[in-house]
Amino acid sequence: MEEPLLIPRPPIPSMSDCDPQPSFFPDSSTLSSLTPFVLLNTGARMPLLGLGTFQLRGPEDTLQVVDSALSSGYRSFDTASVYRNETDLGHALRQLLPKHGLTREDIFITSKLGPKDQGVKAREGALRSLELLDLEYIDLYLIHWPGTQGLGVGDLRNPKNRAQSWEELEELHTQGRLRAIGVSNYTPGHMKELLDVCRVKPAVLQVEFHPCLVQEDLRRLCREESVCFQAYSSLGTGSLLQDPLVVQVAKGCGRSPAQVLLRWAVQQGVPVLPKSSHPSRVAENARVFDFDLKPEDMERLGNMESGQKYCWDPSHVV
Repeated sequence: MEEPLLIPRPPIPSMSDCDPQPSFFPDSSTLSSLTPFVLLNTGARMPLLGLGTFQLRGPEDTLQVVDSALSSGYRSFDTASVYRNETDLGHALRQLLPKHGLTREDIFITSKLGPKDQGVKAREGALRSLELLDLEYIDLYLIHWPGTQGLGVGDLRNPKNRAQSWEELEELHTQGRLRAIGVSNYTPGHMKELLDVCRVKPAVLQVEFHPCLVQEDLRRLCREESVCFQAYSSLGTGSLLQDPLVVQVAKGCGRSPAQVLLRWAVQQGVPVLPKSSHPSRVAENARVFDFDLKPEDMERLGNMESGQKYCWDPSHVV
């Protein structure tokens, strides 16, 4: 049986480099290896590095990429109903975990409620994800989008639907089917609306985050409410890989632009979800815990803030 490849534990970030929430700092033990993790407000451990699976399709490609990810130390996998790959991911993990000497308890799986299931269909949507993944529980389940498929962004039924969705997720959380629940693509207004009425506080907010979109208002709110702030699209959908400053910093530390962008986030204690269908890039993206960016480079990258969104803009959803 193969021994899992372990990612070295990084130094704990200083208070100036990360959100000042001690429970979110990387620690020395994890699910199954030395992979750095954050502690959620549920007490669960979520790896700082996860594999994003958006646009990963087909059983053969999924098997190949997941195999590479497990070999490279990934212990977290992020999928969603709208990605249409939950079945393939579930099959790949069941086949590959024994090969890598791992069990279900050694990995962290995230999925998300599709906008078509927002509201009265939320319970059905979550149970469908459990069935497709062939799991008894999902570690983290998120409301993927604050709106509802088929409704306009200004439709006043949107707030009612996402409130109903949250109530259904709270119930499944209480039953142990969803170990932690959270949201994605929520604005500060959406977050405050939820926090005012929820019985179970969201464990995670997953949003676009990179040097051109630092989301300071959301990060501050998450710190205040003990909600883990998680990044997607850390590379700006690839656009930031050619940015002159990013390239300059990468050359200065002998790393790739992708590694620099991912390190910029994890050095602040922000979990990341890089995605790739190429095993070599999957492995490269995992090598972000054996170096540090200089404080001046962290600052220079952070000063790239421009409010640039490369993905979806939820700010118009009421």
